[in-house]
Amino acid sequence: MEFLELAKKRYSVREYTDRQVEKEKLDQILRAAQTAPTACNRQPVHLLVVQSLEGLEKIGKAANLHGAPMAVLVCGDKDKAWTRPYDGKQSVDIDASIVTDHMMLEATDLGVGSLWICSFKPDVLREEFSLPENLEVINILALGYAACPPADPERHAALRIPVDEMVSYEKL
Repeated sequence: MEFLELAKKRYSVREYTDRQVEKEKLDQILRAAQTAPTACNRQPVHLLVVQSLEGLEKIGKAANLHGAPMAVLVCGDKDKAWTRPYDGKQSVDIDASIVTDHMMLEATDLGVGSLWICSFKPDVLREEFSLPENLEVINILALGYAACPPADPERHAALRIPVDEMVSYEKL
């Protein structure tokens, strides 16, 4: 599949069946995460795969998984992240976002739905999963098979601002 076609096909799934994601597909999604670039190759990301009912209930105390049968807590390791020397900005959010995007696109290519969740209670997740201080949950990636019809891949023409509004060019 062409990249742009794949990117257009991906949508936020907010209703899932109870069908489990096959191990082979999950492994491919996690390999896609592993291939993601990170600042200075520091790889400051830790993924916590949650598939058990007990684990999903723990996440449910902090976020809405919309019935997904599994989720990945995408954590940034603040101790490993590259820091820009000019202003102290850490790359951990950026690196975790690139990893998440790689997983979402691979999931889409495999026919698995996903939802990038940023609305969650971080303190609840830290406590429920006994996360060490250096790990911060950056987002939650819900994964599973959609129970709703897919979004129209051509929806972006109506839902996104035009490229010429998004992009500017330097003045020469």
